Amino acid sequence: MTARMKRDVEELKAAGITPTLCIFRVGERPDDLSYERGAAKRAAAVGVEVKKVVLPADVSQEDFDAELMAVNTDDSIHGILLFRPLPRHLDNEKARQMLSPAKDIDGCTDLSLAGVFTNTRTGFPPCTAQAAMEILHHYDIPISGKKAAVIGRSLVIGRPVAMMLMHENATVVNCHTRTVDVPSITREADILIAASGQLHSVTRDYTNPGQVVIDVGINWDETKGGISGDVDFEDVEPHVAAITPVPGGVGGVTTCVLISHVVEAAKTHKNHI
Repeated sequence: MTARMKRDVEELKAAGITPTLCIFRVGERPDDLSYERGAAKRAAAVGVEVKKVVLPADVSQEDFDAELMAVNTDDSIHGILLFRPLPRHLDNEKARQMLSPAKDIDGCTDLSLAGVFTNTRTGFPPCTAQAAMEILHHYDIPISGKKAAVIGRSLVIGRPVAMMLMHENATVVNCHTRTVDVPSITREADILIAASGQLHSVTRDYTNPGQVVIDVGINWDETKGGISGDVDFEDVEPHVAAITPVPGGVGGVTTCVLISHVVEAAKTHKNHI
């Protein structure tokens, strides 16, 4: 994927277009900063330019809206990565819908999500959801006819990845905070995707020996002083067939998918000039 992106970027630059990502961040959340570093590094590796808009955590709604609209209408920017959730005093829903669907390279607008749910090429799917699927494909993990359990129902990962699994003919159970006895459900799954956003909430009793576990959690672990996943890796890893670590698992693939979306958005922009 990296080699292909490099070739695409070179062709775009030869045509006078420099694929450009805008990272739009409010505050200094450790998980946002970790993802930002990875995205910037991946962009540099293939020649994609990165611009950053960093606003204070107490930015007003008016100033936030003005800054977001400015990058939204900037023709030199092809993709916008808007870190969410925003601080509680800001309107998350309004921000989500303000984004231009053409620049929504992380699949958060209604149009992009509609494409995921209808299995059409409308906009881009959420990067983390696509990354989870890319990992399953890369390692030739069977999906069709298999049982899959997804812990979490957010629009960022839980519901989109459940739909993407279903489009590939998995039988999917989407667990959430109101699900009764989650471990009894997830133990029956061939594929478990942990996306609750709760540090080390998935332990051995959630799994079975033949299971493939995809951990998309990015949580700050005070004990270790670093990033950890939703899965208690040390407890679960010896018990399952395969598992992705945090860090070093889904995150790296997610940034690769993100940058590929920027390149695709730049190619679409070129075709419409």
